[in-house]
Amino acid sequence: MQPARKPADLDDFGPDAAGDRRPSKASLIRLGVAAAMVFCGLVALGTWQVERRSWKLDLIQRIETRVHAPPVAAPGREEWTGVTAADHEYRHVSVGGTFLNDRETLVTSSTELGPGFWVLTPLRLDDGSIVLVNRGFVPPDRREPASRQAAMVAGETTVTGLLRITEPGGMLLRSNDPAAERWFSRDVEAIAAARGLTDVAPYFIDADAASDGPGWPVGGLTVIKFHNNHLVYALTWYGLALMVAVGTVYVIRQSRMHPDAP
Repeated sequence: MQPARKPADLDDFGPDAAGDRRPSKASLIRLGVAAAMVFCGLVALGTWQVERRSWKLDLIQRIETRVHAPPVAAPGREEWTGVTAADHEYRHVSVGGTFLNDRETLVTSSTELGPGFWVLTPLRLDDGSIVLVNRGFVPPDRREPASRQAAMVAGETTVTGLLRITEPGGMLLRSNDPAAERWFSRDVEAIAAARGLTDVAPYFIDADAASDGPGWPVGGLTVIKFHNNHLVYALTWYGLALMVAVGTVYVIRQSRMHPDAP
């Protein structure tokens, strides 16, 4: 019986038998180029978030200034086409007219007082135009006008509050259904059409607490809150860019230090 043959050493077949596992120079170049592209993209995303944060802080400051400023006249008919969210939303305004209490609209809402409805009532101005006024919140047991007769202001009145931009269509997963009287957003155009109103301003006004009558509805519940997580996002993108840079340098250095390592 012949003795078992000793397993051949790969070195017996020459230096190339095991294959050259050292990354080639071309591979390292491709790695560096790809890493540089990813790094630049992540840095760009981080910088964009820094710019967004600056924009958001400026917006918050402008809104705070508008909210706490003395009320000014609400935009009239000749100014309607120029009303924009950027220039007008949350502006503290004042307007005088007569409520059309028989054409109010209830819009589903949830506030610090619980679930219920916003009461949107048309206000007819002296020139015949109309502005929808969100007079405030009522709970479900006060949805019927008969349950809040004390607040049914008759005759000339003045409303102060915050100018808001129309909310067309409805809310996420819940669309307005005018035919069924189910409203989930304050869609000025749709509400005006459902109530047979014409010459209506393209905005509505959230009445403040000073415009309240006795009892319900309760005004002054506008929530002014802006999410500002841009700094966290920026640090995340910059952190990922740093990880890519460090990882790439590590791989290249290891390749140079251990050229024959698997």
